[in-house]
Amino acid sequence: MSIEIKPVQTAKERRIFLTFPWRIYRDDSLWVPPLLPERARAVVKQQGPFFERGTVAFFIAWRDGQPVGTICLAEDPPTNAARSTRECVFGFFECIEDYAVAESLFTYAREWAKRRGLTALFGPFNLDYEDGYGILIEGRDRSPVLLCGHTPPYYQDFVERYGFEPARATNLAYALDLNADNPAVQHLNSLAAKVRQREDIIVRGANLGQWDAEVDRVHELLNVALDHLDDFIPWPRESVVALVEQFSKIADPDLVLFAEVKGDNAGWFAGVPNLNEAFIHVNGLRYPWNYIQLWFALRRQPQCLAVKSVLVKPRYWKTGVAVLLFEEMVKRAQSKGYTWLDLSLTSADNPDTPVLAERMGAKLYKQYQVYRVLVD
Repeated sequence: MSIEIKPVQTAKERRIFLTFPWRIYRDDSLWVPPLLPERARAVVKQQGPFFERGTVAFFIAWRDGQPVGTICLAEDPPTNAARSTRECVFGFFECIEDYAVAESLFTYAREWAKRRGLTALFGPFNLDYEDGYGILIEGRDRSPVLLCGHTPPYYQDFVERYGFEPARATNLAYALDLNADNPAVQHLNSLAAKVRQREDIIVRGANLGQWDAEVDRVHELLNVALDHLDDFIPWPRESVVALVEQFSKIADPDLVLFAEVKGDNAGWFAGVPNLNEAFIHVNGLRYPWNYIQLWFALRRQPQCLAVKSVLVKPRYWKTGVAVLLFEEMVKRAQSKGYTWLDLSLTSADNPDTPVLAERMGAKLYKQYQVYRVLVD
């Protein structure tokens, strides 16, 4: 039977679109199902934040009356303008292990993009450049942490077979064992002691009583510390507010660290509990009894603290600011019962973070790739 690509138009079709990943990962014990209530809000026009700035369409691939794949296509005018590009972002890409399905989805996507004057497909991103980033190309021996994706091995083969090429450097996830006997942790403590002898650096937790000022500090650091990256887009303050508010619901202020050098805002190191350790047990909250499972799962102490951002102003890269932030995070995480630290994600071409992670004894454990293919 031929494959038909049809837009999602009804509530029933939206439900099929959202629950299709269960068909792909039902036998994958490492997969963390997305929370359906949260995922549904992201794809509803009245609620999803992406709709405020761009055009989005959702599609299902059908064969013989059965869904066999999904894809989301989006035009993001502000981001395209900032990057001087005309790209179509694709995401929510899932398909059965049949290349013909992937080929049909990608060909349809190229035609959709071409009709809108766009020049390339870029992704995958699930309407959020920080969530479910890319395709997993290495590291299938453990489940992903919060905001990191998980894909079958054949996805990489399908996108590369179609003609997609890496759009940027590989994104990396590192892990650090927090056992006090770990030589890497002991080495970190020794480095930090030397930094304290020669530098006037203060490391502190977040002050929720000065919320607006703390947001301003994060805003400054995001735009100064990341400006050296080739595809960097300056963060508007409202986007920073949304980002910080999202994490504030689950973050411990003691584990959101700021560094100051003689009063100057120098660095930010933010850790959040890896809630995926709970979410993996609740089936995406598909059914009412899953909420009871979530209540019990959230009562358990997470083993992993996920550090989602390491920001240091370039002028402080060689001063030891990052070392002291790293050491303080390790000490605080240990005291709260965490057993390992995740550092994700950072680009392989970032001149500072991968080197710092490896210098601190962290081990590379996952790699993700974002792809691009021209429309013509």
